[in-house]
Amino acid sequence: MSNLADVVTHQHIVDFATDGVVCLRQVINPDWIDTLRTGIERNIADPSDRGRVWNRDEQGRVTFYDSQVWRDIPEYRDFVEHSPMAEIAGRIMDVDAVNFFFDAIFTRSTGSQFRTPFHQDEPYWSVDGFDTCSAWMPLVPVEKRSALEFVKGSHRWGHRYAQTNFGALTGDERDQVTYEQVDDGELMPLPDIEGNRADYEILSWDMEPGDVAIFNARMIHGGSGLLREDRDLKVFNTQWLGDDVRICFRPEGMDPDHSQVMTEHGLAPGDRVGGPLYPELWRREPVSV
Repeated sequence: MSNLADVVTHQHIVDFATDGVVCLRQVINPDWIDTLRTGIERNIADPSDRGRVWNRDEQGRVTFYDSQVWRDIPEYRDFVEHSPMAEIAGRIMDVDAVNFFFDAIFTRSTGSQFRTPFHQDEPYWSVDGFDTCSAWMPLVPVEKRSALEFVKGSHRWGHRYAQTNFGALTGDERDQVTYEQVDDGELMPLPDIEGNRADYEILSWDMEPGDVAIFNARMIHGGSGLLREDRDLKVFNTQWLGDDVRICFRPEGMDPDHSQVMTEHGLAPGDRVGGPLYPELWRREPVSV
């Protein structure tokens, strides 16, 4: 791969800051894609206790999710620690240092129509900060109609939206968390993006393995699904944290809730993330003077 300082251009950085998302083309080489394909098959065959079937339709088509397994699946760990993804995230966010947060996989059977509801990520997390990003990376070709969609500029709307219980999608009793929203006057219902699509500029792309859509974790996003009968979808997703992010245990609920494991590792609200669970994997070199 070329020098990442050249691959991630000034225009990419500007677009990420203003639009909230950029699609980088062919920045992950085929060897890494093959590695992750091996890992995802291992993951599907032996899910973690966080593995969930989000949707199973009448035809038996399945949408599967698992997360936070990078320390158990060697292919995932290799990618997290040694691929260029940490540096790409750091340069796109234009920060001084990047810590890894967690991994997630999403798979959909051929022909699956299930679409993920529009939502934000960071308001669910056990951290707070603007310098965040998620890297959505398909391991198979995906058409624009079936790719993740992003509401342009929504990361800068400045609203704190009430959370939706995504656990309700699974029907699994382990997931039935009722988010007790704090009555502080700041929480707003998420706009009905799907019902008013013409009112928003919604971004998505045809994507190939090696492409990555990187988006701020406060972006409103959703979709995927709507697959043709001869297409499936396998996505490896990683979450990255930059300079201003601090631990935050949210009284209204968190998903995934890292509060217990963070506390066990001596991390407290207000701390910067770190340690073996959230390693710093890239730091910008000081400018010579």
